[in-house]
Amino acid sequence: MENGDIVQTLQNQIDNTASLLSDLSEVQGNYRYAPGKWSVKEIVGHLTDSERVFAYRALRIARADKTPLEGFEQDDYVRLGGFDRRRLPELVQEFAAVRKATLLLLGSLDSDAWLRRGVANNNEISVRALAYIIAGHELHHRAVIREKYLGKT
Repeated sequence: MENGDIVQTLQNQIDNTASLLSDLSEVQGNYRYAPGKWSVKEIVGHLTDSERVFAYRALRIARADKTPLEGFEQDDYVRLGGFDRRRLPELVQEFAAVRKATLLLLGSLDSDAWLRRGVANNNEISVRALAYIIAGHELHHRAVIREKYLGKT
């Protein structure tokens, strides 16, 4: 992460991800490097869906909601998301919009909210940890796209 500033890292990832994906064709967007693997479009949809879930968890925990939050089945979300029927630029635009909403949420939190803890998917977690998970999750999948789908290192 850039200089330990998670909000700036999340901001920078918008352009980094868009840059990686902006020159890809629809054929490349639908590419799967092996049977049963997600397409690039499905990865982008997965990133967007996951960020929505993680940001919702952050909101609930930041507001001191002590209700345990359930997990979600990522494969079902991708299978039912219809991402391969959509155009890649639209998926990238949606990812950027969700990330901007996440940034607005995180930017509105005071220092106490960042440290609040709750339970999500049967694990205790803080709002701060969720922000790092969002960034790390995107970084992981961007690396997978570069290496497995585009053959870049």
